[in-house]
Amino acid sequence: MDTTTTRLHTGVGYALLAAGLFGASTPFAKLLVGQVSSLLLAGLLYAGSGLGLFAWWLVRRGRRSDGDAALTRRDLPWLAGAVLFGGVLGPALLMYGLQYAAAADASLLLNLESVLTAVLAWVVFRENVDRRIFAGMVVIVLGGVMLSWDPRAGGSVSWRSVAIAGACLCWAIDNNLTRVVSGGDPVQIAAIKGAVAGTINTSLALALGASLPAWPALVGAATVGFFGYGVSLVLFVLALRHLGTARTGAYFSTAPFVGASLSLLLLGETPTLLFCIAGVLMAIGVWLHVTERHEHEHVHEAMDHMHRHRHDEHHQHEHDFDWDGQEPHTHPHRHQPLVHSHPHYPDLHHRHRH
Repeated sequence: MDTTTTRLHTGVGYALLAAGLFGASTPFAKLLVGQVSSLLLAGLLYAGSGLGLFAWWLVRRGRRSDGDAALTRRDLPWLAGAVLFGGVLGPALLMYGLQYAAAADASLLLNLESVLTAVLAWVVFRENVDRRIFAGMVVIVLGGVMLSWDPRAGGSVSWRSVAIAGACLCWAIDNNLTRVVSGGDPVQIAAIKGAVAGTINTSLALALGASLPAWPALVGAATVGFFGYGVSLVLFVLALRHLGTARTGAYFSTAPFVGASLSLLLLGETPTLLFCIAGVLMAIGVWLHVTERHEHEHVHEAMDHMHRHRHDEHHQHEHDFDWDGQEPHTHPHRHQPLVHSHPHYPDLHHRHRH
């Protein structure tokens, strides 16, 4: 198996694990809804994510030489934008919209996140997409629509559900901004996003009159947040490195299917026909993406950056320090101009125009 295929499969694994953890967090979070207000619960989930990941980051920060690259000053504007849109505005708009939109309408509208993520990646950030990837995206999103469709609902969407669509747009912007800093330490990135979003949302909820729940609910929310929001985001950032934003967003769209499957398992319900159709559609979409092969002659411009790497064909550089031969390792390095052809995807080193 060549290194490109290995990177693809690694990225797919990260994306699907991220989707699995986030999807699984939904039914567990629902168990806390009756004990905690919606906005406060969102704050506690993010806070649990941030606190847990900061503890993780502090434990491992002394091993920077063979770990991931720390964030730099030039990363901060991108990360600040991601936190603002994804951690503050997105949840606020969602909580507002949920007060007015029917549950079925809200579920359908949340499928917009992957679509808007891909559109921004393709149109604004010029990420490559071919017909196979586009078809896979359409099929996965269609599976999400089938999964959340309620034939008993009226089918009309309240104009106030625009708030939910706005939340999806905020998360789409967040996904694309996070891709820019995905070469940095994913634990540090996710910890900062969780801590800031958790602090703001919790403070806002308390200011609006919410009160903290009993400690079992606090511990439960923090635990769900750490795995479903924190570890999931770490895996999502790692997937962005290997796959780019549109493909990672497509795989992450399988999260509702995971959540629905777990809910059925916990409640002992029988899967519906729509559920089975959704599963088949999502499986087809994932297969279309996994079997993609994108290859052409392309140019690598000179570039300076820092990330965890091995000395493959893209990393043939000298070291200005005594190197013990250990790989992978992390240090600032320069890429010389290079023209070659091989299978590739929109990872850290393949963000060229077509």
